[in-house]
Amino acid sequence: MAKALNGAANSGNQTGIRIVVAGDRGTGKSSLIITAATYNFQSNVPPVLPPTRLPDDFYPDRVPITIIDTSSSPKNRSVLEDELRCADAVVLTYACDQPATLDRLSTFWLPELHRLENEQVKVPVIVVGCKLDLRDEQQQMSIQEVIQPIMEQFREIETCIECSASTHIQIREVFYYVQKAVLYPKGPLYDEEIDILKPRLVRALKRIFILCDHDRDGALSDAELNDFQVRCFNTALEPDEISNLKRVVPEKLQGFNEHGLTLIGFLYIHALFVEKELFETTWTVLRKYGYNNDIKLREDLIPVPFKQAPDQNMELTTEALEFLKGIFSLFDINGQKALEIMQDLTALHPIELGLPLRITKRGPLPSWIYYGSDGLLHPDELVDLFSTAPESPWIEAPYKDAAEKTTLGGLSLDGFLSEWALLTLLDPVSSLENLIYIGYTGDLSSALRVTRKRCLDRKRQQSDRNVFQCFVFGPKEAGKSGLLNAFLERPFSHSYNPTIDECYAVNIVDQPGGSKKTLVLREIHEDGVRGLLSKRDSLAACDIALFVYDSSDESSWKRATELLLKVASHGEKTRYGVPCLIVAAKDDLDPYPTAIHDAIKLTQDMGIEPPIPISAKLGDINTVFQRIIAAAEHPHLSIPETRAWRSRKLYSRLTNSSLMVFSVGAAVALVGLAAYRVYATRHN
Repeated sequence: MAKALNGAANSGNQTGIRIVVAGDRGTGKSSLIITAATYNFQSNVPPVLPPTRLPDDFYPDRVPITIIDTSSSPKNRSVLEDELRCADAVVLTYACDQPATLDRLSTFWLPELHRLENEQVKVPVIVVGCKLDLRDEQQQMSIQEVIQPIMEQFREIETCIECSASTHIQIREVFYYVQKAVLYPKGPLYDEEIDILKPRLVRALKRIFILCDHDRDGALSDAELNDFQVRCFNTALEPDEISNLKRVVPEKLQGFNEHGLTLIGFLYIHALFVEKELFETTWTVLRKYGYNNDIKLREDLIPVPFKQAPDQNMELTTEALEFLKGIFSLFDINGQKALEIMQDLTALHPIELGLPLRITKRGPLPSWIYYGSDGLLHPDELVDLFSTAPESPWIEAPYKDAAEKTTLGGLSLDGFLSEWALLTLLDPVSSLENLIYIGYTGDLSSALRVTRKRCLDRKRQQSDRNVFQCFVFGPKEAGKSGLLNAFLERPFSHSYNPTIDECYAVNIVDQPGGSKKTLVLREIHEDGVRGLLSKRDSLAACDIALFVYDSSDESSWKRATELLLKVASHGEKTRYGVPCLIVAAKDDLDPYPTAIHDAIKLTQDMGIEPPIPISAKLGDINTVFQRIIAAAEHPHLSIPETRAWRSRKLYSRLTNSSLMVFSVGAAVALVGLAAYRVYATRHN
């Protein structure tokens, strides 16, 4: 690994670099570009050069470089902004013999780039001092003294260099540093404000370390180190270089043990590379293991099965589920082993570059850590499980509070698998990506499966799905959120907290006969129904629709039936009709006077089941979730029909009957005519 300092670079998938040169008029922009491209200084150059292409072999990385000259004239401001938006890197120039142009960097140019950053223009910036040969000898200052205050204020500046086009001082070096800043950026690796390696880098290096630890003994042996070196840098390690590595890592950090280089030592060495600004070395390692500039796996490494139709979903296969069950058991440790892992592995961050590795002191561990496996993944165990992913996929909505947890945040196996089912349903690419991060080594194409089309399920009168998505509709204060909370076995809340955005609840439902199905409840805010139904395929992902109303409030019933009619009509128009059930919530309250009559009339008219009474307050759910699954498994039943749809069906049947009668009559007439002609011919 010591040879990494001089190892071959890996520039990733960068096919070209577009560099925009900007700065005040007369600071030497055009002379800098033309001298770099032609090796000749010209005293008379155009105000703005056309795009300039450097030869592909101009630098060892052999990545094509195009340099864009710009005008600082106010009338060309829109052109300048467009060029900056398309840039891979920006060179800001000042004239060494004009101190005012240096001040303009911090008063105009860098703030202007900050403004464009709000439009997602975030690229490395190189500050270049031109006309070095014209600087006043009485004002000689080191470049650190000149630029350090500006670099501290504007962290996007990668480096600063001074040059002279007329004397050819450091002209090639300018664009060499720019190219390096694009191919091997510092920003994703290192947080300058707090002087630590960024969390994504630490997580990626931990995953790489685990992949290289073939014998799973928690350390890289000499042979494993050599394999790593050959894979990343195409060269083997000499025995004395391994000895040098051991001398580099301080003994007190326990970077080496009897088995080899530990994870702490591995991270410490990369912290040294970053401290010495050898970003190329760390990026070479990352790219050899498939990471892009965001320190996430490249998209081409994640083959996701293609969904053929909107009414098909993605599910985890049995192979992937068995892997996840094994991962759950592996991280459900809770004992002394967990204590050792958290001390040795999760205490690695932050890494301070003044002292390349600082072990942080942790507070007391939770009481559950000292006991054996308890069938739950606690928060720290989940953190450890996803410590090789860029971040946990469940830290934000809609996954954060979607599964059942204990009061201390523990996640059962059913809850763990439910979260994965929801992730796969909503974002199959992320699901497969995170399977890879946590160590799935099976055939990626066999980790997910595409379900059968729902229209085929309806013809066969049976669904083959294991995960069902239920859209939960209803007016405000009907009890939708109470139903979702009851599904996750959360305590009933007496206060009303309106749901602003869509939310999800997912759990595994035990069915009669011992089978298990995963149910996803998606609460649809009343005000969001119109927007949902404005899309033709909005019901394609829905296996069953649930309509919740307050059984004590007649207006709630009327609003729920209006929503039912809208959903039914949309399904009839788009051919994405779904089974529907009605839930009479708040059954602990007295129903409004005509509740029974209204319910019977509606359900008989539309051909669906009577409302299911429940009381979240009393904990009386009345097997509603099993009934939802049962209805979803038979997608040809419980589909409501509006009067307009029945009229169209009746008209269609009458039309078909009339056409049939006409066709039969015409056929009889033709047969009779033919028989007569035969008879007449014979008679004659």
